[in-house]
Parts: sequence; C-alpha cells; structure tokens
Amino acid sequence: MLRIALAQINPTVGDLAGNQKKITDYIDQAKGYEADIVVFPELVICGYPPEDLLFKEYFVRDNLKAVRSLMRVAKNITAIIGFVDIDKNKNLYNAAAVLHNGELKAVCHKEQLPNYGVFDEKRYFHPGENEKIFLLRGVLFGVNICEDIWVDGGVYQRQVKWGARLIINMSSSPYDVEKLALRQELLRKRAVETKAHICYTNLVGGQDELVFDGGSLIVDPQGRMIASGKQFEEDLIITDLDIGLSSKKPVKADRKRIILEKGESKNKKASCKTHLSTAYNQIERIYQALILGTRDYIKKNGFQKAVIGLSGGIDSSLVAVVASEAVGKENVIGVSMPSRYTSEASRTDAGKLAENLGIQFLEIPIEQIFEAYLATLLNEFKGLESDSTEENIQARIRGNILMALSNKFGWLVLTTGNKSEVAVGYCTLYGDMTGGFAVIKDVPKTKIYELAGLINSQGREIIPRNVLARAPSAELRPHQTDQDSLPSYDVLDGILKDYVEKHRSLNYIAKKRDKAAVKDVIKKIDLSEYKRRQAPPGIKITPRAFGKDWRLPITNKYKSY
Repeated sequence: MLRIALAQINPTVGDLAGNQKKITDYIDQAKGYEADIVVFPELVICGYPPEDLLFKEYFVRDNLKAVRSLMRVAKNITAIIGFVDIDKNKNLYNAAAVLHNGELKAVCHKEQLPNYGVFDEKRYFHPGENEKIFLLRGVLFGVNICEDIWVDGGVYQRQVKWGARLIINMSSSPYDVEKLALRQELLRKRAVETKAHICYTNLVGGQDELVFDGGSLIVDPQGRMIASGKQFEEDLIITDLDIGLSSKKPVKADRKRIILEKGESKNKKASCKTHLSTAYNQIERIYQALILGTRDYIKKNGFQKAVIGLSGGIDSSLVAVVASEAVGKENVIGVSMPSRYTSEASRTDAGKLAENLGIQFLEIPIEQIFEAYLATLLNEFKGLESDSTEENIQARIRGNILMALSNKFGWLVLTTGNKSEVAVGYCTLYGDMTGGFAVIKDVPKTKIYELAGLINSQGREIIPRNVLARAPSAELRPHQTDQDSLPSYDVLDGILKDYVEKHRSLNYIAKKRDKAAVKDVIKKIDLSEYKRRQAPPGIKITPRAFGKDWRLPITNKYKSY
C-alpha cells in the first residue's frame, strides 16, 4: 500500500520565496497525513509560464537555490517538485526534482516540449532524456511531465516496460471549455493502455490570460477515476493505492532504477483524505474561471480595488458580478457615465445592479465634456455629417474618466468588451477598450447571456431582468442597436467558432450560412487585428483566444475573404 498526496497549488510566477513557502506548507500537510509521496505541479518553483524570465541566468540560479532549500523540508517523505534545471552548457530543462529524506535523489527532464497554442517551450527548453524509475515501499513508479503523457508511445510507455506500476505526471495544463473532457479521457486511455495507476497533478490559479483549473486525478488500471481534486481551488488529495509489490524478487538499483527506501508499506495511523470532487457543468466552469482569473490578476499584481464603467448593459453587468465575487463587493466601484443618448432604462439598471451587488456607485455625466469636444472641433468638422467619429468621442471620454479614477485612487480598470465585439472590431480603441484587464475578452456574446442566466438562478435576481430583455446597444447615437452593424449574435458566434477557433475557410463556413455575411465578418476580423494587439490581456476560456493563441501579422495583404 502506497499513500500518495497530490498538491495542486496556486503559485505566482517569479515569487520564488512565496512559492517555496507554499510548497513547504503542503509538504508538512502531506506529512501530517503520513503520505509516502507528495507530488506538485510542473514548474511550481518558478510558476508557469515563466516566459522570458528564463533568459535571466540569475533567475534560474535562484530557482535552483529554492530546490536546495526544500531538500531540508523533504524528510520522512518523497517530494516531487517542478523546477528549471540547467546543465554545464547552459541548456535549460523543464524538470522534476525527486527529493527523499533530505536529499536530491534524481532529476527527471521533460522530453516532449509543446510549441502550439499558448505554449512556447521550445523557445526556452531543450528536450531531455528521462531514463529513471523509482522504487518505494515495494512499488516501482515513473515520473514524467505534462506533454510527456499526451504524446502516444512516449516516456510513460518506457517506464512501464521497465516495470513501473505507477505513473506520476506533473502538469500545468491551462483551462478552456473543452480541456477537462479531453484530459480525463486521455488519462483513462493511458491507464488502460499501460495497466498502471496514473496520478496526475495539475496547477491551479490565474496567470495573465491563462487560468489553470486544477482538477488533479488518480485513475486505476481499469480506467476508473478513484480520486479527483477540486476545480479552480487549491487542494490536497491523499489516496492509498493498493498496487502491490512490483516484483517478488529483490529489485536492485542501477542506472534506471533508483531505490528510495526498502521495505513494504507500514500501517498508517492518520486517516486518508481521498475524495471525488463534484464537477461543474460547462457554464459553471466558465464562471469559475472568470472569477479565479480576475482575482489572481488583481491580487497578484498588487491592486486592491477594481473600477468598471457600468452602461446598464449585460456585458458591464456581468463584469461587475465577476469582480464582486473575485475580490469582494467592498473592492468594486461601478461608474455610470450617461450622455445625451443614454436611455433612462440604462441609467436605472446600472444603479439597480450596483444596489443589488452592494458596490460603490458613481454617476459622472459626460454631456458637458462631449459638447466641449464638439465645439473645439466645430471648424474642422464643418459641413461634415455626424458619424462614428462623434460616437467614438463619447467612448473615449468615458475611457479617460475611468483612467483618471484609476490614476488618482490606484484602482484597476476592468474593460467590458466580449469576444464577439473584440473579434469584429465593434469597440473603440482608447475608448471602451481602455483598461488594465479584459475579463470577458474571450467570452462570446451568446455565452454572456448563459452566464447571466446562471447568476440570476442562484437565489435572487442580481442582473436586472430588463438588462437581459433589452436589445444590446452602445447608445452612442439615437435608437442604436448592435444588430445595426452586426449579424445576430448566434450567427456571429457560430462564424467566429469556425474561423477563429478552427481556422476554417470562407467557403467551408459559407456552406450552411449566407456567404456575403460570412465574408463581411471575416473581413472585419482580419482588419481589426491592429485594435486587438493594443487591447489589455483577458481570460482565455475557449480553445483559441485572441492573444497567445492568435498571432496574425497586423501588416498583412493575404485575404481570407
């Protein structure tokens, strides 16, 4: 019997001392449960992804010092901890330190380096050679890192061939709406394929645009999930694995096999802490990802409070709810900035939302400022029809006011544009795009309505019903609605999924849709790249988000339309 602890923790990139302390705390907790092994996520010492911090040699050295300090903590337990290793030629490796009884027994290097989507590991790391397995309590086990278990026939297969009955995979796998099912199915497949127990420890927490959702797993050789960690929360999962001895004959140490401790398992006095966590449904997972990503961005970057422009619409309402859940209602300020085109319903709903949430509410009319702009530009604009120029001036006035409040009081401005708008450029550069963090940047408009429905289904009406019923509008000219400029959102979001997330062609997408409408949307997406490049980071929740996932050149003559 082997007792294993999976420590899914929330480190902060670059906070080597803070991460070391958190790791120490979890090692001590695992000892309290008399665990034989405690496993941490990939690159947990430095946080994931460390990006170009890895080009600083002193950063890598300090990360190595943290590993050496943890050796003293790992007594009477085996701790497997992710860190950055370096060789004599100054090649870097994504690595796992196997600490046992106060010693560094081995280092395992990641072999498969992902270089797609949000991953850039080949920019920093060299592929390693992982040729070790370990013996503890009569059980042979292998250690590998994230992508090593995703690639068919990789190191996990060799480890089983060498006698491993347990495969430990340490991971930092970011969340998107499809990832959980893919991950669980993969681990079941690997367990059945290898006839071994698979223990998978995942990172949790927000890092810039990425959210790591935890959900660590233990799967038995029949593909059954026998333990799982919470999603979007730190957790310590401790499970007794009845694996049995790897061999009846004594196992000798050699180049591949490292004996950590002889003998079979002892009776445990402390009770175990195995649990199967309740999984959220898809829309609940999106909501939790937004809350976690917003909380960690605000707190890890040293902000205390957030400020949001409340238009009385559904997008700003959702952002205000998420922010209140993330950092507390006392740390959220909503600002209504009505103009001559703002309806009374919008003003009322903005105030009602703030009241429902219990957040601070300011109303700062922009009419006088708008009139001053128009008067200032009167001669230059003489004889010209009013158009989007005047509309955008209003949005930019609001952006200036929010940034003035941010500058004066140290509040972080949260923008309120959704993926549908950001994709086609239905947003104003230096206007409603102004801010420090874009909470719903990757959430399509159709999902915005689903999230609002979820929020209002939890006991009381938070977002006023009128907000959900009223046609979406920027209210920058009389009687304006979003659908004056855009297809219906269900049509638009379907096109975005095909073109942005799946890179499908105009002809493919137009098989079931109006070709002229599809062409117009694709043209808008391509021509809006310069706007998106200047937008603040936002939380990734779809398989392909604008940001690290989407790197089109701004200067680009290729026509997808």
